[in-house]
Order: sequence, then C-alpha cells, then structure tokens
Amino acid sequence: MAQLRQDYQQFVENKTEVVAVGPDSAEAFVRFWEEGEIPYIGLADPDHKAAQLYDQEVTLLKFGRVPAQMIVDKAGVVRFVHYARSMSDIPENEAILQKIKQINQDK
Repeated sequence: MAQLRQDYQQFVENKTEVVAVGPDSAEAFVRFWEEGEIPYIGLADPDHKAAQLYDQEVTLLKFGRVPAQMIVDKAGVVRFVHYARSMSDIPENEAILQKIKQINQDK
C-alpha cells in the first residue's frame, strides 16, 4: 500500500481513484489509515464479499487473500486485472498508470 501512497497524486492526475480492499475489520482499517496517513479509500471486507464479487482468491496456505490489482472503469467494467502469486508479484505503479492512460485514450 505504501507503493500506491507514494504515487497517489499521479493516479489523481489520471482521473483515477485508488481503493484498497482488505480482509480486516472496519476498526483495523480506520486505525491503519489514520496511522499511515493514507490518502486513498480503504474498504474493510472481513466477510470477503468484495473479494468474491471480483473473484479474488482466498487461500489458507497463504494465510488469506492472494494480492490482486484491478482497474474498474466508471461504468463498473473491469478493464484490467492482475492476480498476484505473492506480494512480490504486484505490478509497479508505472505499469498500472500506463494501463490507465490506455483506457482513458480508448474512450
């Protein structure tokens, strides 16, 4: 999440809102967001409803959710998805920003 925070302004400049969804409780999210001064939206999803909606894998072997990054357009259409194999398999912000620029040009 720190990676997203450091480039958050670039997402805003590309007319994109960042939303982080996680399995923690609302209280844990509020605490983490306040302590980390995170500028984007955090959505607590302890019942995994958002994860199920977007087919995010939940595995006990990895102690929870497999990281996923998605770009959802204003119409609610998933335009890009990357299901990571581990935390080190998360795309760099620049790659995501390039996808966003492509989507914005396609309009």
